[in-house]
Amino acid sequence: MIITMVDGKIGEVGTFTELIDHKGAFAEFLDNYMINKGSDKDDTLSENDETSNVSETKDENSNTVKTTNNITETENKTEDKIIDEESNESGKATIIIHIHVQRTSTDKTRPSELSVLMTIILFLLNFRLKCVIIIFNITFEILHRSSDVWISQWTSDNTTHINGNVDTTQRNMRLSVYAGIGILQGVVLLLVGYSVSTARMNASRKLHKDLLRNILRSPMTFFDTTPVGRIVNRFSYDVARIDNEIIYQFKDCIISAAVVICNARFYTVTSKQLRHFETAASSPIYSQFAETIAGTSTIRAYNQQGRFIAESAERIDEHKKAQNSARVVSQWLSVRLQFMGALILLFVCIFAVLGKATLSAGIVGLIITYALEITGCLQWVVRVISDLESNTVSIEKIQEYTENPTEAAWEIPEKEPSSSWPEIGCIEFQDYGVRYREGLDLVLKGITCTIQQNEKIGIVGRTGAGKSSLTMALFRILEKAKGKIIIDRIDISTIGLHDLRSKITIIPQDPVLFSGTMRMNLDPFEEYSNEEIWKALEHAHLKKFVDGLEEGLDHMCSEGGENFSVGQRQLMCLARALLRKTKILVLDEATAAVDLETDDLIQNTIRTEFSDCTILTIAHRLNTIMDYTRIMVLDAGNISEFDTPSNLLDNCESMFYGMAKDAGLVNSNK
Repeated sequence: MIITMVDGKIGEVGTFTELIDHKGAFAEFLDNYMINKGSDKDDTLSENDETSNVSETKDENSNTVKTTNNITETENKTEDKIIDEESNESGKATIIIHIHVQRTSTDKTRPSELSVLMTIILFLLNFRLKCVIIIFNITFEILHRSSDVWISQWTSDNTTHINGNVDTTQRNMRLSVYAGIGILQGVVLLLVGYSVSTARMNASRKLHKDLLRNILRSPMTFFDTTPVGRIVNRFSYDVARIDNEIIYQFKDCIISAAVVICNARFYTVTSKQLRHFETAASSPIYSQFAETIAGTSTIRAYNQQGRFIAESAERIDEHKKAQNSARVVSQWLSVRLQFMGALILLFVCIFAVLGKATLSAGIVGLIITYALEITGCLQWVVRVISDLESNTVSIEKIQEYTENPTEAAWEIPEKEPSSSWPEIGCIEFQDYGVRYREGLDLVLKGITCTIQQNEKIGIVGRTGAGKSSLTMALFRILEKAKGKIIIDRIDISTIGLHDLRSKITIIPQDPVLFSGTMRMNLDPFEEYSNEEIWKALEHAHLKKFVDGLEEGLDHMCSEGGENFSVGQRQLMCLARALLRKTKILVLDEATAAVDLETDDLIQNTIRTEFSDCTILTIAHRLNTIMDYTRIMVLDAGNISEFDTPSNLLDNCESMFYGMAKDAGLVNSNK
């Protein structure tokens, strides 16, 4: 059964034969457009052949095959693993910190390896702020202890005269001093809170800024090997730890830095390792949640809600195991510290009784009061120091991503090309080779060709031939392994990435729209006037649609442009390219995901509006590139054929002729 949709309504329903005989919208659709399925057929045949060959080999040499498979699996078990496991380091937390100083471009500053407390002092806080925090905390503690001592001395005063009158002068003096100390404590406490809050915001802002900058500048291999949940975890869980816990724990550590507890070493190491496990266990939760949200409609369509809920519950259970283990270790510490506090209180009481002749009641009361606080104080001191060291796991994780290798320099002032570059649009590949990651085979193997000014080049080939890799190399998303690419006499590897990518326009297969207004998506840097934007929309066949929206260019796009159809999103990307109008345009299977009518609109616009540009098109439908200047046929990373469409079609032995024949574009009886 085939259903034909026309203007959002069901136009025809029936079998293929019935719709052809009816000669309605479906029959007209087939008459006007041709669908290219050649590549898919070739791939399927190739895969079937390979499967058949493997089966025959296994029948003849089953023992050899099994042995070879086992050896290969053992040797490559680690090497072939694309997604790296999240590291769980143990021992004392140390972080590699780059101390940035003003220096010339030729100077080199080696990173310093610092302990946890020194790391936080030097990395998170500037010198003036850390001095203010230390001074305020010391001042508060002095005032707090002074008030306790003042009370103990006050209780020892004999303010009653022989005649029974109370010495009001002495009492008022004691009361005034005590009130003054209390007021000063309140003021200093406010200053402590303000300085710590300022330090927290500065530290979090710096870490988040450095992390975001480095993630955005990371090469594509980083995203290939790192799950999205792990990246989200750095920005959410770990940044929240810095915001809400670490700075306050650092403040408390300043107060108790002189206290050393023997049990702290064992507890700290164990607690820190459990924190590592807890952090690592939370990343799969974020990954699974993001994947579930993205595929909600598909999950419901296949009635797989139960499986995904069970998988989520299993990952949450793993996270809770690590979390509960950390709590058990905390209670272990609490029991031992309470026992130590009880012993200290016992000895204080014994010595107070033995020295009753020399100690006043006020001093004894003060000593016993502090002894009663010992249990809580010991527990608090060790836990704060240990939790601080454990929570620096978040800083370690963020710092690890902050120091990831990044792409090449964004801008190189001394190599910056002219503002009009490229003026011609000539592209030259010289023995160019590229691989996706170190240790992998080359996906482009010695590409050598020259694309002249204003040429329209169609790039075709089977899956894995290197078509998308060629465009990624042009934008330096993949860096060269050998050779070079020259655009208008400039080697693109010698200029900054911004200077290169801002001069080349690409219309991708998956249209990219961001949450915001339509104007922002078309002109994110506000470089063009309303008239230019409307003109681009008109050429992209979107003017009527946008004009019909209530808010026009200020209409809001949802995340990913989900409130638009795929065809409308692709046309918006085309309008964005029309606004930029660079000399080089790349279409990476830009029409593969749209209907044939939208494909025809896009192709017509490209032919008319980009007639004076050099165009590289990765073709999904061969009929769209039959009028191009030349066709490049890639096979296994090499240029198999590179000639005009007519010359390639005249050669019945060419790969392009075979593809065109399978697509029904040439006479099969030729």
